[in-house]
Amino acid sequence: MTAAQTRQFDLFAGAAPAAGAERSARTKSPAARKAVPSPIRTPVPADPEAMARHLEASGAYRVLRRLEPRPVIEGWTPDMRREDEKIGIILDTETTGLDAESEEIIELGMVMFTYGTDGIRDVVKVFSQLREPKASIRPEITRITGITDEMVAGRSIDPAEVAEFIAPADLVIAHNAKFDRPFCERFAPGFDVKAWACSVAEVDWAGLGFEGSKLTYLVGQCGLFHNGHRAVDDCHALLEVLALEREAGGSAFPRLVASAERRRCRIFAIGSPFELKDTLKARGYRWNDGNDGRPKSWWTEVDEDAYQAECRFLAEEIYRRDCDPLVQWLTAVERYRS
Repeated sequence: MTAAQTRQFDLFAGAAPAAGAERSARTKSPAARKAVPSPIRTPVPADPEAMARHLEASGAYRVLRRLEPRPVIEGWTPDMRREDEKIGIILDTETTGLDAESEEIIELGMVMFTYGTDGIRDVVKVFSQLREPKASIRPEITRITGITDEMVAGRSIDPAEVAEFIAPADLVIAHNAKFDRPFCERFAPGFDVKAWACSVAEVDWAGLGFEGSKLTYLVGQCGLFHNGHRAVDDCHALLEVLALEREAGGSAFPRLVASAERRRCRIFAIGSPFELKDTLKARGYRWNDGNDGRPKSWWTEVDEDAYQAECRFLAEEIYRRDCDPLVQWLTAVERYRS
């Protein structure tokens, strides 16, 4: 078999050169070979932030930057706050389960900050502690929280220390206050007399240009990322999300504060006709079975300025007569209790 017959066929090779072309290419002068233009390459910045801006400017990339917690004002005490200044606490718990009656806190994170009419100002204190529960942490809880039995072994949280930390706070904020508040009230004194605000239920995130209310997603929409397994890291992250100025309408924080300052009313449609239960459900009413001490009836919760409209709805669509429904007025101190 000849050499030509044994030559391997290259599927990706171009057409074979014409006779003499190979010799011609080898004999080209260096100047002729240099005449072929090289591709233009844009210089890549050496600085990481400049590199990130370079990628963003291309329009082909979105860059997430690590969320850096604000520095804590060392040596701060409550008597150092200005005349127009209030104190807020962002709080997050990690627990062994969902039921505050039977499950336990295994981590508590809190970030204390000052605020005024101009928004969030300084971070002044931070609290972050783990706690060993009575029973072993279930594998599914470890998957969710990242907390293992080894991490909490021998660790405890002093309720008196927690009570002292929250004492000067004017407002406690949680990203699911309906979950966090019952756990906190059972664990330490002082939480039951505080005004609470929920950054899930009381902020119109869609109106601010976000596409969801989950904290990790909100952080990403702000162009940031953080370690979402630690409670105190979630607190720092929520602080920055609330403070961020959005083109769609400013920041979320003043909206949350304004919501906390308004009363809400819980209306019970006692004795409503059974055949109209679907009408009530479509309106947002929920069924209460009476086991919690509240009336066994359909109920809803609305802002104070929607109270009259809700009474008209019940009179015209449900009872078909004038009615005076049972109402519980709630301030931020009463909301989100179990």
